Amino acid sequence: MNRTTVWLHYISIVSLIALIFLSVAWEGWLAPLKPGGSALILKVLPLLVPLFGILRGKRYTYQWASLMILIYFAEGAVRAWSDHGLSQRLAMLEVALTVIFFFAAIYYAHAMARRSH
Repeated sequence: MNRTTVWLHYISIVSLIALIFLSVAWEGWLAPLKPGGSALILKVLPLLVPLFGILRGKRYTYQWASLMILIYFAEGAVRAWSDHGLSQRLAMLEVALTVIFFFAAIYYAHAMARRSH
């Protein structure tokens, strides 16, 4: 792997793990929908599914995870528009992390596909 591909791999890992931690903290105690925590914390579970494939650099995982992350982008965009205060700022951070992951993942998958040909 060249340096750019390695960087894309690490950026994907960091942004995905940061999104997992953000989701848990956001819905757990920072700004949950209901005081004391929200069942929306379960939204983190689908993010755990691709984690090990991303950590191992599996191209197929990168491909489908880049599509799955768009659900989190949509949620963050809606909540950035409709929420206020801390929740709105956390939603903007969610949008930023999903965009970072999306572009790192698709470019990593593309680089790996070119390498295999």
